[in-house]
Amino acid sequence: MKPIIHTVTSFLILLFMNQSVSKAQGSSNISYTVTFPEAQAHYADVEMHVLGLKQNQLDLKMPVWTPGSYLVREFAKNIEAFSAEAGGKPIASPKINKNTWRIAAKGLSEITIKYRVYANEVSVRTSYIDASHGFLSTSGIFIYPANMLHQPSTIHIKPYKGWDKVSTSLEMVNGDPFTRVSPNFDILFDSPIEVGNQDVFGFDVSGVKYEVCMYGGGNYDKERLKKDLHSIVEQEAAIFGENPNKHYVFIVHNHLKGGGGLEHLSSTVLGASRDAYGTEKGYQNFLGLAAHEHFHLWNVKRLRPIVLGPFDYDNENYTTNLWIAEGFTEYFQEIVVRRTNLYPPENYLDVLAGEFNILENLPGKNVQTVAESSFDAWIKAYRPNENSGNTTISYYNKGAIVGMMLDLEIINSSKGKYSLDDVMKYMYTEYYKTKQRGYTDAEFKKGFEKFAGKKLGDFYKKYINGLTPIDYNNYLGYAGYKIVDDLAGSNDPALGVVTSTAANKKIIVTNVARGTSAYINGINVNDELVAIDDNPITDAATMLNDKKVGDQIKVSIIRDGLPLTLPVTLLRNNRVKYKIVAVDNASPQQLQVRKKWLSL
Repeated sequence: MKPIIHTVTSFLILLFMNQSVSKAQGSSNISYTVTFPEAQAHYADVEMHVLGLKQNQLDLKMPVWTPGSYLVREFAKNIEAFSAEAGGKPIASPKINKNTWRIAAKGLSEITIKYRVYANEVSVRTSYIDASHGFLSTSGIFIYPANMLHQPSTIHIKPYKGWDKVSTSLEMVNGDPFTRVSPNFDILFDSPIEVGNQDVFGFDVSGVKYEVCMYGGGNYDKERLKKDLHSIVEQEAAIFGENPNKHYVFIVHNHLKGGGGLEHLSSTVLGASRDAYGTEKGYQNFLGLAAHEHFHLWNVKRLRPIVLGPFDYDNENYTTNLWIAEGFTEYFQEIVVRRTNLYPPENYLDVLAGEFNILENLPGKNVQTVAESSFDAWIKAYRPNENSGNTTISYYNKGAIVGMMLDLEIINSSKGKYSLDDVMKYMYTEYYKTKQRGYTDAEFKKGFEKFAGKKLGDFYKKYINGLTPIDYNNYLGYAGYKIVDDLAGSNDPALGVVTSTAANKKIIVTNVARGTSAYINGINVNDELVAIDDNPITDAATMLNDKKVGDQIKVSIIRDGLPLTLPVTLLRNNRVKYKIVAVDNASPQQLQVRKKWLSL
């Protein structure tokens, strides 16, 4: 999710990664060969050669996480049959901790390492191999020599029977698609590899070659996708004033049900539903996902929080700025799609209202700040439990809302001269290109203030590091809009639970919202709801149909196999359902802001 830099030299290698392959190849002393003798059983075999050793000891390490996905995933758990040899003879290679193997290398100039990787987890973050294709999420495939992250390497792919394509942003060696080169390990770990029979097509944008590889089939229209992705790429490049790539790859995995994406330096991996392209909603969702991950090639991959580079592949890398890194990217993904004129402004406003509803219906909005949400991503965002909604928020969701607030604040205060676009371009130019480093929280705050023309200390205190409720109408009002709650006039009762129906038709509580009837009166997650006032519950959606706010009811449950009856006083359903509508008689300045904001 961010560029990985270890020295000024490696930063320049990253910046000019499209240097000639012959240069990188000439300095390489590390190579890998990947084969798939048991692809049907989800295995890849890796043979690693390290040449030119001049040390007494060589530690080989497997990353514990992949950049862009803030969870220690312990990729070494998938490694088996690890062995080392020199001159055709085995040498000791004991494992000294969870992800490190140690080899006594005194007197050895060349070592061969062999190991197998089990890859059977379908996601954009993890490797998956079967007889139909191999997806190599490289940080979970390739072991690297400690203290040699700056070294180049070559990767030779020997495909499984019937596979005939390789899709990756890594450059070819001598025009061979099955042999690729990486200038350093940071780039290797940021360059996933798809091997198989994927459907490959592409387009050019201002001299940059874009490749789209589709695995899993689907009802997509290639020509429509090429045209619309072209428009999105153009819009995003216009924000930053340049496209830093020569070659970019969209790797798309189409499943029965799919979702999510993971950004990389010159590529992305997207999860999609193979039959969703045929509906306007499904297609718009896909374009939004593609716009999100592609926007990351600037925001995070190059313009990045200073603590997110160089990467420590052994431990968590903490930042309080994921609300910018991910939240702003989520904000821009929809704004960019809007700017392509593929959909009317009303579609965007509906999406934005949906973001409001997600945040406002989470009790966690009163507990966790967006800065804390960013910092705690490692232990909370990817490990949700039944109580997460009561205690946490998403830095994606609230970050997107903060992006909207700052965008409207800047447009309004500058009378349409500037927008959040100008902040992003300024920060990209100032820190990635000129200073060649990441930014601090204080530096990005100054960037906002530069274009807003005002200090934002109070804004940060309230909305970034604080829990002040958001005044949506204040910010939307700049553009002549306001929010309306469709549920404001309702007085329906609610227990405040989410349930699931088991195969045996038992209705099981899966979530209890803080401050609701169920929460206050002791209904728990995993309780089976049996009856209300001795009337059996057959449908959770209609169980309160004859009840009203203030009623005292008896809820019969089964907890841990034992029956229990709880008295419950019903409270009003406090959920909101916002929509965004235009104010009457918008002023000329409001219309000016609206035009700038929505590209009307």
